[in-house]
Amino acid sequence: MKKLLLPLLILTLLLLSACGNNASNSASNSTAAATTTPAPEASATASADNSSTDTITYESETGPIEVPANPQRVVVLAGYAGNLLALDVPLAGVDSYIKANPNFQDQLKDVAEVSEENVESILNLKPDLIIASSDTKNLDKMKQIAPVVTYTYNKVDYLTQILEIGKAVNQEQKAADWIADFKARALAAGEEIKAKIGADSTISVIEGDSKNLYTFGSAWGRGTEIIYQAMGLKMPDKVKEMTAKDGYFNLSLEILPDYMGDYVIYSKDPAGDASFQDTSTYKDIPAVKNNHVYEIDATSFYFNDALSLDYQLDFISKSLLGN
Repeated sequence: MKKLLLPLLILTLLLLSACGNNASNSASNSTAAATTTPAPEASATASADNSSTDTITYESETGPIEVPANPQRVVVLAGYAGNLLALDVPLAGVDSYIKANPNFQDQLKDVAEVSEENVESILNLKPDLIIASSDTKNLDKMKQIAPVVTYTYNKVDYLTQILEIGKAVNQEQKAADWIADFKARALAAGEEIKAKIGADSTISVIEGDSKNLYTFGSAWGRGTEIIYQAMGLKMPDKVKEMTAKDGYFNLSLEILPDYMGDYVIYSKDPAGDASFQDTSTYKDIPAVKNNHVYEIDATSFYFNDALSLDYQLDFISKSLLGN
């Protein structure tokens, strides 16, 4: 009997040992699986972190560009600085033309002056975004410093340009709101001006001095977009004809009277030679005789960015309404 029980006992012990080992291995495997496989909540967190980004894709005129979602050090090498200032985007550097604009003196007092010729001056500022015109020099070198967005002047209308700048710096809605407000203000001012001077009265915009004098069409800065597009005021037929191709037309003193409207905005360089204004040809022009020529510092009147448009709208309205 004892001989029969011993083998059974041994067999039972072996079976119990095997079961114990299997349970232990299963527990170990379960522990390992729990350690290496993230919980659903952890996966969701990781996915959210990966989807969070500091850049956006801007569809520029040259193709998609990855740009900062919240740029903090923008360098501007074209006449778009006023758009960025209006959108409260921090500027690190601007070119000499922008820096010299008296309208921007307060906002740009701590902003460095840079040049497309001196790429190192841009590099030293460590910009996170560069905005320039399509014909700016050394663009390839600048692209090694930061994302570069370029625009071709007048490829889109002046308000669309403001919206595009807004898109490039992730401020599209703010730009759209500004545009809507500006259009309403300019339209109202235009209607008031027409009521005062007559809807058929013509307005010219000229710039320059005795050596080089120009008149402008409806989209060449100097308040032309406001006068002819936003306000719908009338351009002299001769100006419309001769500026149709290039957007501007070179004048001489002899033909100047033919291009002067009933009212004239003269964007005048304080350092220029304006001796033509002393001639009888100039003094006999009806707009001059009627004191309908309104002079403004050209350096504050060049551009058609948001801040410049606000300034021009105020000047044009006050000049033509006599406020």
